[in-house]
Amino acid sequence: MNSEALRKRGLTLAWFIVGWDIAEGTIAVTAGLLAGSIALVGFGIDSAIEVFAALVVIWQLRRNGEQRYATALRLIAVSFFLLAGYVIYKSVSDLINASQPDASPVGIVLAAVATAVMIPVAIAQKRTGEALGNQVLVAQSNETWISNYLSISLLLGLGLNALFGWWWADPLVAFLISLVAVREGWEAWRDASEDSEEREGEKDSV
Repeated sequence: MNSEALRKRGLTLAWFIVGWDIAEGTIAVTAGLLAGSIALVGFGIDSAIEVFAALVVIWQLRRNGEQRYATALRLIAVSFFLLAGYVIYKSVSDLINASQPDASPVGIVLAAVATAVMIPVAIAQKRTGEALGNQVLVAQSNETWISNYLSISLLLGLGLNALFGWWWADPLVAFLISLVAVREGWEAWRDASEDSEEREGEKDSV
């Protein structure tokens, strides 16, 4: 597959994520506000961060993408840090307050459906980004994976709490996942800095 076809596939995947997460986030926030569920509202916040990251990918993959490469990587890094910050705050608060997992039917269905839909999307994103040599798309696929891990963590946490009373399983795993998000954000920022330095070096050599 040539680079133009790969670029179009990357754009299609990014637009799918935007549409999916807007719908998912709207349902989560609306249901959360009606039910008074902080967890569902948080699900919507995660969706909003994913929409931001996908829009960055779209912006970079369109015209003059090479010139936007470093900036796009930094914006993806910021989205990782935002996601990590939210998850750290939520997981630490839940651990301190010994909060029980929210067994909302809407939350369970959203997490299960999101995992089933977005795992193939994350795989396709990563393969497309690697084939295209586009680290922005690869980084965004890693963020999609982190969101998948959080959904799986929620489902496992509900199951472990129901079976063994392990209320702490979900926030503990979520906290560990947030550390991965911090690492991914740092790597994206570092890659952006290296790309900027390379471009400056190329300008100086001309």
